[in-house]
Amino acid sequence: MNHVILFEHQAVAAALDQMAKHISDRVINPETDQPEATEICLVGIQRGGAKVADAIQQRLEQTGHSVCRGNLDISFYRDDLDTIGPNPEVRPSDLPFDVSGKHIWLVDDVLYTGRTIRAAMDVLFDYGRPDSIRLTVLLDRGGRQLPICANNTGLLHAAPPDCTVDLITTSETWHIEQRQVK
Repeated sequence: MNHVILFEHQAVAAALDQMAKHISDRVINPETDQPEATEICLVGIQRGGAKVADAIQQRLEQTGHSVCRGNLDISFYRDDLDTIGPNPEVRPSDLPFDVSGKHIWLVDDVLYTGRTIRAAMDVLFDYGRPDSIRLTVLLDRGGRQLPICANNTGLLHAAPPDCTVDLITTSETWHIEQRQVK
């Protein structure tokens, strides 16, 4: 399989900075000019979204924000569970705060069909009833199958349907690559 690096570490880091700033700017309600919440609630979707949420949390805390963090595993909420094999990789969900009445920022690495986000919202509602859910994604690759769009997007790339687009992380660098699969 051939692959190409779409975004190097510097572009990914700059996108994460921009995403954190966007979230920080939304803590104040523009209609009332009052704080919308005393803390920012970030919920990452396991695996890549959790890494992105960690990076955004670090940036927000460096600017003095209080951040509640959680992670969701959507494995059993997927609508393609019967097609992904008999042993999906399941990680525990960890939501150490009550989501009811909160403004939640749902975080993922790559937005494609919208089905992952739909599943994540189903999981969130099993934990309570948030006041709002906003979506922030590192990369929007297009190709939506559901009416879902991000409120905050770091990077855009129109990827063909016969490719995967993945966030690749090491301890020192992050990059986004596209691989042809068919």
